[in-house]
Amino acid sequence: MYDIWLALNILYELFLGYLPLILTLAVVWLVLMAIAFGRGRAGWRRGFGPALAIALLVAIAAFLGVPSLTKSSLSEMGYWVDWANLLAIALGFGGVALALAWPLFAALRRRLR
Repeated sequence: MYDIWLALNILYELFLGYLPLILTLAVVWLVLMAIAFGRGRAGWRRGFGPALAIALLVAIAAFLGVPSLTKSSLSEMGYWVDWANLLAIALGFGGVALALAWPLFAALRRRLR
């Protein structure tokens, strides 16, 4: 239980450190949403497939790359909490990629009628 509490505290401290980046990404997302809605007839369904593909690629890259960015490796991860944190981080990167790519592709793949 202590390990989970420690991980949550670490995530909270990281959140505070990256708050300016998070706010910047939120503003970029709002601008992309405004562009998608402003152009009219955004193809949300047609844009989801390419956005999901990019999100999956980003999540896989994050899953494989984050350990080396923290001066570790996948072979040094022996505890389930390590794997859970890595999976959550990778899914977070993928989610951000999806949130940014979907309105962009929806605006580019407008509905014809």
